[in-house]
Amino acid sequence: MNHSEKSKFILAKLDELFPSPQIQLHFSDPFTYLIAVMLSAQCTDAVVNVVTDRLFNVAKTPREIIDLGEERLKSMVRPCGLFNAKSKHIIDTAKAILEKHNGQVPHTFAELEALPGVGHKTASVIMGQCFDEPAFPVDTHIARLANRWGLEKSQDVKKIENSLKKLFPVNTWKTLHIQLILYGRQFCPAKKHLIEGCPICLEFSKNI
Repeated sequence: MNHSEKSKFILAKLDELFPSPQIQLHFSDPFTYLIAVMLSAQCTDAVVNVVTDRLFNVAKTPREIIDLGEERLKSMVRPCGLFNAKSKHIIDTAKAILEKHNGQVPHTFAELEALPGVGHKTASVIMGQCFDEPAFPVDTHIARLANRWGLEKSQDVKKIENSLKKLFPVNTWKTLHIQLILYGRQFCPAKKHLIEGCPICLEFSKNI
């Protein structure tokens, strides 16, 4: 299969397996989603959801996060790991949103990436999922799939992102991002990957 044929097969198979994929993190608006995504670095969605369910009952606006204070925030987000850095970034981001953006999460890549602790991937998630802007965030799952499927042979996430954007129609990116993560977790994990239990890898192996 060439790349075009692979991309068509991937889209069809993912639509079959995950016809109505849902964001796994719990949130109620762009700000709470931003906080959840920041906490999800090197942490599972399940743990983040436990933490944010408790956190957002106490504080879910920039002002409330600031008033909570860094020490109390640390104690609440500790299960997510890297809690010192994450707490500082969340507090600083809440301050920046309040002071520079009238309390609203900004709608541009440049403004999002200027927030403390917010990199390109996190900005892409917010732009795509919250604001319906063309974005294709690449996390560890998507990077792994792109390499296993021969769509891009690189660990450079920007290179992978650019390759995937060329392969898949822009109107699929928002849904495809979620579908790929769900597929990677369920069928194509980093460890103990069984090709016979991975429909896309199995199909591609027939065409080597």
